Amino acid sequence: MRQTFDEHTDPSFGSKHLPRMRQAMAAQGLDGFLVPHEDEHQNEYLPAANDRLAWLTGFTGSAGAAVVLKDKAAVFVDGRYTAQVQVQVDKSLFEIRDLVEGGVPAYLESAPQPGAVIGYDPRLHSPDALHWLREAAERRGARLKAVTSNPLDEAWASERPAQPAAKVVPHPTEYTGEESASKRHRLGEAIAELGADATVLTAPASIAWLFNVRGGDVIRTPLPIGQAILNKDGSARLFLDEAKWTPELAQWLGNSVSLEPTENLPNALDAMKGRKVLVDPAQSSAWYFDRLQGAGAEVIRGMDPCTLPRATKNTIEVQGARNAHARDGAALTRFLHWVATEAQETLPDEIEIAAKLEGLREQTGALKDLSFDSIAAAGPNGAYPHYHPTHRTNRRIEKGNLLLVDSGGQYLDGTTDVTRTMAVGAPSAEMIRMFTLVLKGHIALSRVRFPAGTTGHALDALARVPMWAAGLDYDHGTGHGVGSYLGVHEGPHRISKAPNSIALQPGMIVSNEPGYYQVGGYGIRIENLQVVTPAEDIPGGERPMLGFESLTLAPIDRQLIDRNLLDADERNWLDDYHAKVVAVVGPQVDGPTRAWLEEVCKPI
Repeated sequence: MRQTFDEHTDPSFGSKHLPRMRQAMAAQGLDGFLVPHEDEHQNEYLPAANDRLAWLTGFTGSAGAAVVLKDKAAVFVDGRYTAQVQVQVDKSLFEIRDLVEGGVPAYLESAPQPGAVIGYDPRLHSPDALHWLREAAERRGARLKAVTSNPLDEAWASERPAQPAAKVVPHPTEYTGEESASKRHRLGEAIAELGADATVLTAPASIAWLFNVRGGDVIRTPLPIGQAILNKDGSARLFLDEAKWTPELAQWLGNSVSLEPTENLPNALDAMKGRKVLVDPAQSSAWYFDRLQGAGAEVIRGMDPCTLPRATKNTIEVQGARNAHARDGAALTRFLHWVATEAQETLPDEIEIAAKLEGLREQTGALKDLSFDSIAAAGPNGAYPHYHPTHRTNRRIEKGNLLLVDSGGQYLDGTTDVTRTMAVGAPSAEMIRMFTLVLKGHIALSRVRFPAGTTGHALDALARVPMWAAGLDYDHGTGHGVGSYLGVHEGPHRISKAPNSIALQPGMIVSNEPGYYQVGGYGIRIENLQVVTPAEDIPGGERPMLGFESLTLAPIDRQLIDRNLLDADERNWLDDYHAKVVAVVGPQVDGPTRAWLEEVCKPI
């Protein structure tokens, strides 16, 4: 498995690195500097060489920001990381602030001195985000200034890890279901329909999907870091560090794709004078817009044309997802059997639990990587939805409490993400009630039928209604998109309270993960991945309706279910789901695991 950036950073990072940062700022005449979590490619999971926020502050979460001024500094995180940031960041050096409520703009309206010059690296910020930051600074009487040399990078230079240079390899059509040439030509037609001559692609997931390649530059996701220019005739220029090239890659790309070193990109953008170029402001940084406009190109703002086709899996990719989940389900079932038997006596800690599950996935012989760092949360740690165990927070499971495990794997044919909550010893009546309410929401979202044009936003309430009726809720989205041997978090669709304009379409894979979290007590989450199924007629209905097929296959802990809180349709869904688990996973396990699986999947 690949290693992450040091998860166990300590608060001394700030005292070591903040003075160096301020010295580099002063050398450029800056009174402050903006440090986003995002890198040049807007990655969620970063190569160690690009995790600037972690180097500066010690905070290793997947979302956040910092602002460094001459005499003060602040770190911004969202609700997922309120506990983690307290452990990792020196609060005597950095004020801890909310990333969502007010966030960086509110800080820029109050913290800098009037007249202050606040630097930013245009490669790390989207143009839309910069607009709001610039307006906030100006309301304070400060101003933002683009830098050509990032002072943090200068301060980090002597000890900064090398940029990743993993070889870029073909991803065969047996997994992708469509050749790159076909993808490029149909996207070229879409570009032309928008009135553009070409598009600039900067998202690694788009590079991987469009050219049917995968890489190893980003932890937990098989992405190659690079850029591309796709022309409306389907020809393309792909810019990659030459260290990533192989003779096989050039042959795989074919004659219509020019493979070029990354150093060629600035001149390639400069040469687009007079052309109409589509660029996604949500995926590409301000640097691309500035460079193209400076070269005399006409920039058309619009969604990366790879985004929606990538999210809408074809039949080969959907079958690959089924195969990956069947394989992953067998590993997960062996793990759940271990938790239900041996672990009930030995009471392992969270790190041991995560390692056990990873080992079982490795035994499949097909695991390429985890899809994210496993969340094994015992008792009170389960109350933090995005917790993952560290040596500082590690807990043993204990009788009378719950264990929440959220994990996933990367396989050539698909990406998995699954959460199961398990009883350790005898659960309390309250735990059973809460688990059953979460299960009712999960079932409602699994069973729903809906017309074309429906967004995930319109479905989100279904998973919450049983909890709302009890005066409860959870503070995270209900579902995120998932890639095909790509990112475990993939847009543009989602299921959440937040409005979303992207309609769910057949082939989209999305998670279904309602939860309940009692701070200081325990956490409950039930997560399956499910794929949107084609519209079908309903007897007596007037319109064909889309639906969902559950992809994840692993038993749901019956010890935590109050069958009397389930209606007949809900019990039938659970029985049918468990019957499918036995049918698909059962032949892959044997001995005590098979006997246990058949017992825990009996009709409720």
